Amino acid sequence: MTIDAAVERGLKTYGESDAPIYRTAAALLRARRARGVLVDVGCGIGRFLEFTSDMTADYIGVDVVRHPGLSPDAAFHRADLDRESLPVRTASADIVSALETIEHLESPRAFCRELARILKPGGWLVLSTPNQLSLLSILCLIVKGRFVAFQDASYPVHRTALLPSDLVRIAGECGLSEIELGFSCAGRIPLTGAHYPQTLSQMFPQALSDNVVLVARKDA
Repeated sequence: MTIDAAVERGLKTYGESDAPIYRTAAALLRARRARGVLVDVGCGIGRFLEFTSDMTADYIGVDVVRHPGLSPDAAFHRADLDRESLPVRTASADIVSALETIEHLESPRAFCRELARILKPGGWLVLSTPNQLSLLSILCLIVKGRFVAFQDASYPVHRTALLPSDLVRIAGECGLSEIELGFSCAGRIPLTGAHYPQTLSQMFPQALSDNVVLVARKDA
């Protein structure tokens, strides 16, 4: 894939995800008292910083293209995440985030090894992806033969579908520990544009959440 094609795919994401994903990721980090330098990989417009400003000493964004909405004051490094190593020093980040990014890439394991590489010992990784085990996604798989976020209309922007168990295995393979999954508790009701009431989603988070979030720690 050419650089121009990668940039085109990056721009099609519009550079941001839904607020429940950011809230869930920030809450998981806050519960672990994560603090320090945040490297936001697949940063888009840098919206995650809005949810983590209380725990972020410095912010560095990494993406295939600098989205117009990213603050001109934000430090930014450009990288084709399918082709290049992250342009960030080894063991330099206290927090590494990769929200709604891994599903866009060809090699999730190679990508996660890079995320782990730039983490300091004792640092925290948080990443998210569409939840393939939601009721909506499973019904779509049964009816159409594809997970809901990986239908033809989403390709090639969305390329790699991962189950929650895949995320856990990959994190372990990358030498991470204290691995935990969370869910956005925001899910679309099949055949409608409406969402489940949050109280119901909180009762059945895996089945009624559109997105899954993983948090893990790099051993000291």
